[in-house]
Parts: sequence; structure tokens; C-alpha cells
Amino acid sequence: MAARNPRDQLATHRVENQPPPLEGYNAFESDPVLVAGIEREGAGWAAPRCQKLGALVGSEHVIRLGFEANRFPPELVTHDRFGRRIDEVEFHPAYHELMRLMIEQRVPTIAWMSQSGGHVAHAALLYLFVQVEAGVACPTTMTYAAIPALRRQPELALEWEPRILAERYDPRSIPAVEKEGVTFGMAMTEKQGGSDVRANTTRARPLAAPGAGAEYELSGHKWFCSAPMSDAFLMLAYTDSGGMGCFLVPRWKPDGTRNGLFFQRLKHKLGNRSNASGELELDRAWGRMLGGEGRGIATILEMVHHTRLDTVCAAAGLMRQAVVQATWHCTHRSAFGKRFVEQALMRNVLADLSLEAEAAGVLALRIARGFDESQGDPVLRVLTRLMTAVGKYWTNKRTPGLVAEALECLGGAGYVEESVLPRLYREAPLNGIWEGSGNVICLDVLRSMQREPASVQLFIEELALARGGNAHLDAAVNGLAGAIESGGDQEGRARHLTERMALALQAALLVRHAPNEVADAFCASRLGSESGLAYGTLPPGAADELLIERCLPRRS
Repeated sequence: MAARNPRDQLATHRVENQPPPLEGYNAFESDPVLVAGIEREGAGWAAPRCQKLGALVGSEHVIRLGFEANRFPPELVTHDRFGRRIDEVEFHPAYHELMRLMIEQRVPTIAWMSQSGGHVAHAALLYLFVQVEAGVACPTTMTYAAIPALRRQPELALEWEPRILAERYDPRSIPAVEKEGVTFGMAMTEKQGGSDVRANTTRARPLAAPGAGAEYELSGHKWFCSAPMSDAFLMLAYTDSGGMGCFLVPRWKPDGTRNGLFFQRLKHKLGNRSNASGELELDRAWGRMLGGEGRGIATILEMVHHTRLDTVCAAAGLMRQAVVQATWHCTHRSAFGKRFVEQALMRNVLADLSLEAEAAGVLALRIARGFDESQGDPVLRVLTRLMTAVGKYWTNKRTPGLVAEALECLGGAGYVEESVLPRLYREAPLNGIWEGSGNVICLDVLRSMQREPASVQLFIEELALARGGNAHLDAAVNGLAGAIESGGDQEGRARHLTERMALALQAALLVRHAPNEVADAFCASRLGSESGLAYGTLPPGAADELLIERCLPRRS
């Protein structure tokens, strides 16, 4: 970031051959993939809102907020000065301002309040916002994703949904009934189980007649509770009679007293530092059941399914910002008599990175359209679930390597904290871990295909829409269909199969919607045998200049 009044000339040296600060640009207008994508996928009406957010994301002020929110991470305050437990998390004002922008720009709510294409609009807004700071995406995503789970219990949805949709951010720690707007969190995993939530030990005791909508007291622990200052949480716990249930647990009880939620510590995380994640103890915490006895996992999976969409969108946004930083730097810096971007090897690297980011963005928007189209359509719903898992796995496997390569384009200038790239690098592994790590997601892909065989045929039909557009893609689709049908050790090869599905889907989307040069470069390098394993190994003849141009920001 630029100093307020930089001095570019001192007595001892002159600062030259450095790029100007990347600020004062519109992250939406500079992104032809996003501009065309929202129109194609049914959310063209959201372009003015995306344009407004794009200008904010590229502004010096909001960029600075992202740096400040990470420089001053949240702190847990367990007791007040008189020794009373308060279990509150204090955030820097920059974090609160970013949260306010997130909510006022309708990132968590637009999908539920808009005409058709609402989930595509949500995906686009989130993709833009994570480019400036991803820490606030976690509470925003969970608030967005809580609504379909709440709707499993209509009386609770009637109570809470209007406050989610109020589009007001109120950071005060007060009962939710006194707030116009609220946020939601989630706490599923426990120390002994992790992704195996059936190993949970938290118990729920009914306070009256048990069942859906009834009141319970929860006692136990949660190993990861993200966004602990949320107004309410969805949690899993076992009941004495009906198996595992899903419970809505507010921070404050209906009588205005603090609920039995006690935070033991905040996690000291690799990245995502502006957002708090804590270990939570439940001591007779008051809550209400969602979705019925023994339906806890099925109910909370409604939330998880929607958060997985956001893990795809966030990965694509992080990739985009990393490549934007790399192309900006290399366009303005020179070595050995030429700008970096004019040198063949660097141009190949930048083009390859741009290609990867474009494929991720196209995939994220297509999956988001599936969320819109599958509402009320159980056939399209099974396809969307499968595409979401495939996209979640692959985009997040690609993000860390892409960010590392983009950082290397800047050299030492990218490795210091004044650059945004170290923050992107720390953030890059997060979404691959959250809401199901790689193995969990690949097993979900297998289960989806086994439980809903129609999803396989629908997936192949989606790929067939691009048939004849590229020989590499046609061969890949034919081979993929055979691999799915072959049986054998499916679990042992689940990663390989999911990877092939993701690459074929990305290729098919690019063949249908991207310039021919972009699609051909992707198919040759990802499906053919014409390139290596590292970035910067595109085959000869790839349209380097066009690819880079599509990821180059422009300041207003």
C-alpha cells in the first residue's frame, strides 16, 4: 500500500522500476469472466451492485481496512473487571467496518431476497469481497447458509429469518430480540471426531416434551466454533431418545440472560486471522431443535451444502486476486531490458495462472446457477450437489499452488507483509479444510453417484453440451464415462476420479463460454499431454497475451 506522502527521492537513492500501488480500480469492471458470467448464468440484473462493490474492493480505503483487520486480530475477553464471565471477542474497528460493508452490500442475503439468479449474484459478490479480505467471509457465509436449515422448522424461520434479512450489522453483545439484524455461526466438530460428527459426545436434554421445535439444554464441547460473536449457532448433539439432533443455540436466552456458552480460547490460526475461531464449552446451554429427532445431520447438511458453494467461490476469488497482483507487478516492472510481461517465460507463467483463475471463476458461477435452478427441482438438485462437491475439491486443491506461484512472480516484494500476497497464501488452504477436507469431499462424490445414479447421467449430459468443441475434451469425457462405470477400487481412486470430473467440467464450460484460444489452451494443457506439472508450461501457440489481458486490472 502507498504511504500517505511518499518521498521517491532521497539523498542516497532514487526509487524507480517499481509498480504503482494497485488501488483505485474496479474489481468487477476489470474482470471480463465475471461480467460475462453473471449475465450468462442469470444474474445480469446484479451488475450495478457488483459494479458498486467492485469499486469498493479496489479502493484505497477498503484495501487498508483489510490490512488493519489482520494487523490487529481479535482478542478473547472471558471475564469483566469484576470477575464475571462475559465470553466476548473484541475486534478492531476495521473488522466491524468490513462486516458492515458485507451485510449492507447484501452478500449474505441477496440469494434469498431477489428474483431468479439470486445465488449467482451471491456468488459474484462473495467472489469480489474475498479479494480484499476473506476473514469476514466466514460469518457472512454461515449467515447466508443458515436460512435453508432454519426453514426445516418454520416457526423458527419465522422468528429468525427476518432479522437475517434486515441487512443491518450490529456488533453489540446483546440479546438478538433487541437487534434489527443478526448473524449466524456453526459448531459441529469435536476433539475426538473431527469430520466424523457421529463420534460427537455433546448431549441434549429436553426441558419439556421432546421433538422438533422443542427446548433443550446442551452440555458438551465443540472443538471449532467459527465467528463466536454470532447471535446464534447451529449445533449437533445427541438426545437420549432420538439420536443426533440439530439445535439452534443463541448467545442469549429468551429471558435476556447469557446462555451457557463458554469460550476456552481462540485458535491461533495459520491464516484467516481477522476472523475469530474458538473452542467452546456448553454448560446447559439453552437451544431449540431444528428438523426433528434423529435428523440432525440431514438438517445441518442443508447449511453445509450452501457453505460449500461459498468455498468454491472464495477459492476462485482468491485465485483471481493473486493473479491480478502478479499481472499488475509484471506489467510495470522490468529486468534485462524488457518488462517482465514481455519476457517469454514469465508470459507463459502469467498466462497459465490466468487460465487457472478463469476456469475456477466459470466453474463457481455455473455451480451457483445450479443452486438457483434446483430450488424445487429434485432432479437438478442431485446434479448440483455432485458439481458442488467436485468443484469444492478441485478449486481448493489448486488455490495454494497458484497463490505461491503468483507470489513468486513478485519475488521478495511479494514475500513481505506490505504485500497482500502473504495473506492470500495463508488463506489459500482454509477452504480446502473447512466443510470437508479433500478425502471427505471425494468420498461425498462417490456417495452422491452411488445414492443418486441419475446424477452421473446428468453430469455426463452437462459435459456433452460441449461435445465436438475440442478433441481433447471429447476424449476426456469418453474416458471419464468409462472410469465411472468400471467399478473396482473406487475409494482408493476417488481423488483421481474427482480430479478428472472437475477438469472435464471446467473444460466443457470454457469450450462453451470462453474465447476459443482460452478453451483450447486449457484443454491442451489440462486434458492433453502437451504441458508439464508446474505453472508456466503451457504448450507452444497458447494465446498468452489474451489470457493475461483478461486478468489485468485497470485503474480508473
